[in-house]
Amino acid sequence: MSTGAPGQGVSPVAVRRPGAADVPALAALAAVTFPLACPPSSTPADHAAFVAAHLTPDRFAAYLADGDRDLLVADDAGELVGYTMLVAGEPSAADVAAAVPLRPTVELSKCYVLPGRHGGGVADALMAASLDAARSRGAAGVWLGVNGENTRAQRFYLRSGFTPVGTRTFQVGTQQHHDQVLHHPL
Repeated sequence: MSTGAPGQGVSPVAVRRPGAADVPALAALAAVTFPLACPPSSTPADHAAFVAAHLTPDRFAAYLADGDRDLLVADDAGELVGYTMLVAGEPSAADVAAAVPLRPTVELSKCYVLPGRHGGGVADALMAASLDAARSRGAAGVWLGVNGENTRAQRFYLRSGFTPVGTRTFQVGTQQHHDQVLHHPL
């Protein structure tokens, strides 16, 4: 699947499933993009702790092998410029499980784009492919958590058809963040 925003002077990107050879670049992309979703009060040390626990090459290799996960990357002529990760199954947190209205469900766990590529159609392409991946799993809906202070991401998700259904807490390093839980029926 290919998409992009050629009318905006941005080269098209291909959205595809990554392979084992993409793991180092995918982990590097995650390390650069994760802090963008965090509130200004979060610290580089907390970002680094989260990346070390969840976004390493070893973790991405395990994610690729996990049958309940779908990873997608936005590839611009061999450079990974964004990615998403979906997780099929029941939410593990009771507050999220109570808030998510439809089953079966899939979590959009990660949706990140390099800062220089924001506004160029990369996130839209990743979102469309992610919703298609969730549909192919037979999901009735997709949910996600977005930091309560990340207004740019919230606007994108609302524009993409998500609506607020609840809240959750999310641990990043030593800090507990407050997220909105958003849902998109399929």
